[in-house]
Amino acid sequence: MSRVYNFSAGPATLPEEVLAEARDQLLDYSASGMSILESSHRGAEFKAIHAEAISNLRDLLGVGEDHEILLLQGGATLQFAMVPLNLLAPGAVADYALSGAWAAKAFKEASSVGTVRAAADCSADRPARMPQSAELDLTPGAAYLHITTNETISGAQWHELPTPEAPLIADMSSDILSHPIDANAFDLIFAGAQKNLGPSGVTLVVIRRALMDRVPDSVPPMLRYRTHAEAGSMYNTPPCFGIYLLMLVTRWLKGLGGVDAIAERNRAKATKLYSAIDTTDYFTGSAAIDCRSEMNVTFRLPSEELEAKFVAEAAAAGMKGLKGHRSVGGIRASIYNACPPEAVDALVSFMADFERRNG
Repeated sequence: MSRVYNFSAGPATLPEEVLAEARDQLLDYSASGMSILESSHRGAEFKAIHAEAISNLRDLLGVGEDHEILLLQGGATLQFAMVPLNLLAPGAVADYALSGAWAAKAFKEASSVGTVRAAADCSADRPARMPQSAELDLTPGAAYLHITTNETISGAQWHELPTPEAPLIADMSSDILSHPIDANAFDLIFAGAQKNLGPSGVTLVVIRRALMDRVPDSVPPMLRYRTHAEAGSMYNTPPCFGIYLLMLVTRWLKGLGGVDAIAERNRAKATKLYSAIDTTDYFTGSAAIDCRSEMNVTFRLPSEELEAKFVAEAAAAGMKGLKGHRSVGGIRASIYNACPPEAVDALVSFMADFERRNG
């Protein structure tokens, strides 16, 4: 069976070149006589992989040496707790911009750790949108401001980031390395790998080193950023194969020309797909035009029955993962970095054909 076009929100499609290289090296990595799946995380082979992964991430993000890059486990969901455990001292207040489901989950988790407040809340707005910077009601002396740069479920994305006086914390799980950012303007970035970086099981954390001095010793060692920084992300056995694939994905991205090059490709894909939505009344975009995501394109058809038919027929035609999240319904096409332009071409063609047959 030939490979399908995978529009899943995550785990997402990976570059075919990366999968092919991993396949070819699976039984014998770099003439070591064993698979990297079997190799010690203390061995020379994996140490070189880990070092390249960190180096590639630093280059692609353009982040300076005053930031530590960590490769952890537990997904972005664990970061919902680790951030306040490490950075929200007793008596302090942290601000959260509530932009959708994932920001709301982070807010709820943090509220079990310390005092948090909503600096803005547009999570229930339809069409989905992000808060404007002018809307943010920030707490003087806040421990930090937490934002979710791209809401995977609703398809809304920050396009003009806030510049608070407090440390800026960002969940970038679904748009990391998809377009240029000033990573040095953030005090902490975290992202699950399974959308733009590699397979599930690896979590990227980029943290300003000075921020780690805040962490109280009462936090269990495994949950302290300082613990992982001091151990070089090897306090316990890391997800070795996932980091290996992350290294290959970041190497692939650098080979394409880096973040600037992939951003141009991503913008072209998103523009083509949104154009197909906007040129007909048959499809309706789910996110406000000025907040539309370039990673997760969400839209509706005239009825839920037609949406179910659309998803089923698209899957039969080799386009899978288009069903919207169960909490909002509709259609969601996730067009992350590794989604090839021809996948969007195929989807746009299918949309036009489906409307002709069912309009």
